Amino acid sequence: MQRSSIFAAVLCALATSFAQAQTPGAPATPAEVPAPPPMVVGSATPGPAAEQLIVIDNKVGMGREATTGSTVYMHYSGWLYRPLAKNMHGKLFDSSVGREPLDFILGAGRVIKGWDQGIQGMRVGGKRTLIIPADLAYGSRAAPGGNIPPNSALIFDVELIDVK
Repeated sequence: MQRSSIFAAVLCALATSFAQAQTPGAPATPAEVPAPPPMVVGSATPGPAAEQLIVIDNKVGMGREATTGSTVYMHYSGWLYRPLAKNMHGKLFDSSVGREPLDFILGAGRVIKGWDQGIQGMRVGGKRTLIIPADLAYGSRAAPGGNIPPNSALIFDVELIDVK
């Protein structure tokens, strides 16, 4: 028997068994699949938890390295982490773009732990995306200003402007 004949026989057998399994008025699919819950864009409710700090280098800088104890100058934009949203960015809650850069002493605990850990080793001119689990952000408390709910994972796009 030729390949095309075998293929045609298999198709006919599948079509026949499928037709016999259907009852009049029944849907063509074998089982009803429930629709997923609607996704609310820009929701302020906590999203799925990020398991650990994720650091993604979008551009590696060539300048001075950010080390513990150095003062870093950063531009940032922060969103609620939503894995199913475009680029995993949910609702924007803050940004320094268009303002003065944020400066802080790295490792001194003046920012959330995810920043102290995620900025380490960056070089001036570098750009990173930080996906920060709730326990390295604000944990079970809401952030000051109320725009970050408790237990929220966050995502930041950061740029290291200077290190002193």
